[in-house]
Amino acid sequence: MASQSSINAGTADSIEDIFDSSLNLEETHFNDGFTEGYNAGLISGKEEAKQVGLKFGFQVGEELGFYRGCVDLWNSAIEVDSTRFSSRVQKNIKQMDELLKRYPILDPEDENTQEIMDGLSIEF
Repeated sequence: MASQSSINAGTADSIEDIFDSSLNLEETHFNDGFTEGYNAGLISGKEEAKQVGLKFGFQVGEELGFYRGCVDLWNSAIEVDSTRFSSRVQKNIKQMDELLKRYPILDPEDENTQEIMDGLSIEF
């Protein structure tokens, strides 16, 4: 009789094992789908971030170049005729030049970048 009960217990365990995989099927597929979607999101997110960074970097460079060109042109005009602009305007040009020199081109994560850009647009 002891052997009969161990056979029944073994059969019950194997039947439970069969149903366990069926009961966990939804959770397994959910976890697999989540992992696959997360990995795909990382790849596409990095590519999208790269494109946004390139676009933003180009816009900042374009704006800085515009300001640098204006300051250089105004400084050239002042060299030719120092009375061309009032002392107040010359002071603003000098402040813009100093802001442009302070801009951390090689360190885009510097916290002062936005302050400098705001200062440049105010001076302009």
